Amino acid sequence: MAVHVTTRTLGSRREATGFEVPPPPDAHDDGSIVLRDLIEHVVRQQVRLFNARQADRRFDRVLTEPQIREGREKGKVDPAAKEDPTEANAEEAVGAALQAFEDGMYLVIIDEVEKRSLDEPVYLSSNSRLVFVRLTFLAGA
Repeated sequence: MAVHVTTRTLGSRREATGFEVPPPPDAHDDGSIVLRDLIEHVVRQQVRLFNARQADRRFDRVLTEPQIREGREKGKVDPAAKEDPTEANAEEAVGAALQAFEDGMYLVIIDEVEKRSLDEPVYLSSNSRLVFVRLTFLAGA
């Protein structure tokens, strides 16, 4: 089982991005977990992947033909290593994500139901969909 996660930004024309995360190890047998723990799990997974990508940038790479073609389309072909790639701190990222939720900066929707409290239990199944919707505020609001 994996949880399908989608991120969206209201008012953005960009395509929603999706990815999957393994199920939280601390979920109960019935698939329930507190929303706070689910958000923490997703953030930690993403930080781990980000840091792995950053570690890969420490070395020069040999690019494949499709990577060169993709780089040309984007306007930058870059096989060079980065001297000091930034590494994300999981504790800071989790704290920022939880604070942003409490501040109303994004919504969490699980299986088409909005969740409003970090301490609310949520129930995950093998086909659960988790959506993070980033809110953008109007100037002067």
